Amino acid sequence: MNDDKALRELFLAQTPQFNDGADFMAKLSRRLDTVEYIKLHQEATIRRYKMAVVVAFVVGIISSAVAITFVLAAPANVPLFTFSVQTSWLLWVSENSRLITATLLSLLMIFGTMSIVSNVHDILRIRKDSSFPEVVL
Repeated sequence: MNDDKALRELFLAQTPQFNDGADFMAKLSRRLDTVEYIKLHQEATIRRYKMAVVVAFVVGIISSAVAITFVLAAPANVPLFTFSVQTSWLLWVSENSRLITATLLSLLMIFGTMSIVSNVHDILRIRKDSSFPEVVL
């Protein structure tokens, strides 16, 4: 409560001095233009992020549908690959070959989607940085 009163007194004690010169208006105009530019840049960045999320969501839905179709279309009793040697861990791998293949396929699609979104984001950032206008305050 004391801090609020101290701040209020500090602000009330300040008496700004305004010049009627053109220099004040020019500085004010430049600062307002800078604020407007920053606001537009933030809105564009948010739109890009939203679009990247939508693209990643759609790619994830499509790739998940492909993976599920791949797993369900193959016969359930026949393993995808077999080994002529019957050791315990190779037998386990051949029995669970569908699950292992589906998991690896899903991981590959996730990695691919993440790398594509990351590359597109980097390209947009580079394009934006190269055309960044200089702002003078």
